[in-house]
Amino acid sequence: MKKEDIKKLAKNKDFISGIYNYCDRWCERCPFTSRCMNYAMSREYTTDPEASDIDNEKFWQNLSEIFKVTREMLEESAEELGIDIDSIDFEAASQEESIKDKIVENHECCRAAKKYGEMVSELMESEYIPTLRVVGQQERKNTVELKSVDSLIGPAAIEEVVEIIHWYQHFIYIKLMRSVHGTLGNTEDLLEDYPKDSDGSAKVALIAIDRSMAAWTHMHNYFPNLQAQILAILAQLDGLRKRVETIFPEARNFIRPGFDEISSDVS
Repeated sequence: MKKEDIKKLAKNKDFISGIYNYCDRWCERCPFTSRCMNYAMSREYTTDPEASDIDNEKFWQNLSEIFKVTREMLEESAEELGIDIDSIDFEAASQEESIKDKIVENHECCRAAKKYGEMVSELMESEYIPTLRVVGQQERKNTVELKSVDSLIGPAAIEEVVEIIHWYQHFIYIKLMRSVHGTLGNTEDLLEDYPKDSDGSAKVALIAIDRSMAAWTHMHNYFPNLQAQILAILAQLDGLRKRVETIFPEARNFIRPGFDEISSDVS
């Protein structure tokens, strides 16, 4: 995609500004793909099998082109803002980021989220996984397919439940890493009149936790022989949820563009 194409997309008033910053990246289940600039940009590559194949030369050509366009647009924006990119001490900035990364990794929320991901892998990769597959095939005959990750209140196909668990397994950790990282700089202090990105990222993580807990509750009902392991996972998630809500008390109130806004022009 060329720079001119990106600029043209950016002028499209149908797109919801910033909607992709606080989503769960699950485009297949999102009702707002027609309003998302990121989705529109990605379609050019995802519809081309060769461009989506990491082993194909076209994939790397497209990736190189994206980096080039990004660099050009960054230089243009810096020039407009009067910033000299060449004067930036990238080595010092890199060292500062490394220190922040260590702080983030050791944060209680991030450690708890990472532990949750490990607990999921341990259960899914254990001796019980064949049981999950067999029972899942049997149970599917008596259940209905999930149409939305938010509809986990009635019967649900076991494949759907497992898919939801896997989708958010590491996503929670990644979003909390971003959220905690956002509290370490002074950017949010400078933009105190604007909603905090750390709260927005924390909210997405909380939504993922809520959906994961609902999915694990279904798993608990499906597999009574795994109640102890599943209850331990639910306890881990519940503890993590409470930590996040305590550390980011305004996260639940964060208004995500598109998703949390009520507008007559949003389809």
